Amino acid sequence: MNLDNYTILGGLVGSIVSLGLVLLVLVALLKTAKIVPQRQAYVIERLGKYHRTLEAGFHILIPFFDRVAYRHSLKEMAMDVPPQMCITKDNIAIEIDGILYMQVLDPKLASYGIENYYYAASQLAQTTLRSEIGKLELDKTFEERDAMNASVIAALDKASEPWGLKITRYEIANIKPPQSVQDALEKQMRAERERRSQIALSEGQRESQINVAEGQKQETIKHSEALKLKQINEAEGKAREIELLAQATASGIRQIADAIMQPGGKEAVNLRVAEQYVIQFGNLAKMNNTMIIPSNLSDVGGTVAGISKLLEHVKGASTENGSSTPPPVPHW
Repeated sequence: MNLDNYTILGGLVGSIVSLGLVLLVLVALLKTAKIVPQRQAYVIERLGKYHRTLEAGFHILIPFFDRVAYRHSLKEMAMDVPPQMCITKDNIAIEIDGILYMQVLDPKLASYGIENYYYAASQLAQTTLRSEIGKLELDKTFEERDAMNASVIAALDKASEPWGLKITRYEIANIKPPQSVQDALEKQMRAERERRSQIALSEGQRESQINVAEGQKQETIKHSEALKLKQINEAEGKAREIELLAQATASGIRQIADAIMQPGGKEAVNLRVAEQYVIQFGNLAKMNNTMIIPSNLSDVGGTVAGISKLLEHVKGASTENGSSTPPPVPHW
């Protein structure tokens, strides 16, 4: 082998060594420099033993000594709890699933405290839920969701503390009873709706009857009040009529009395009395077949004279009493 061949072979070996060194440097850089994203944490082991936890940012590691053993997200995570069959207190099998919300607070405990915290949290949620369902009857399971959720959260939060986890929420997604129970519940709800409908209808009818009776009552009261006012008004009108008639009669009597007291009034009264006496006696003869004739029928003058004496007696009595207004005179 000549010198040129040795030269070529040496150059090839040098190139291979240089390439290996470059690759070694690149691998060392990749092993040395680590960039941790925001809201994540890396657990670093040195020679197989926990060394430290890297938070978000740029970090330098010792190549071939340090390695990233675990990567954890510090965000709140949601995981489905698989459906499971639970037995209620009244021995009804129902299927329940849910959603569990958790967050890693300590990456070191989450790495070394438990092998798989997802599986552990899911299994613990299922067992706790089965225990809570066994304390309730079927009808109560639909009403006590909040209480069951709180019980599951309390149990998981206490158990997950050594795992470096925080159980934030648990929500029951679905409660599925057997088909026969669903049919019975539907019939029960239908009967309840019909009962409420009948109650609402009867209450409406009762309110309607009450309103009609109240209207009739108010109508009767208004009618009686109107009749009362009508009677009062008629009575007041009649009373006023009688009062005015009495006042007019009294005024007429006073005028007659004043006229009698004037000169010649006595003679006019005598003449008027005589005329009325004769007229009324004649009417009496026309109306009856049997007529009683007074014994002093021819003595009309005596009758008139008696009336004149009565008027003088009334005038004298009025004067003795000191009254300026003559008393009422009889109307014939």
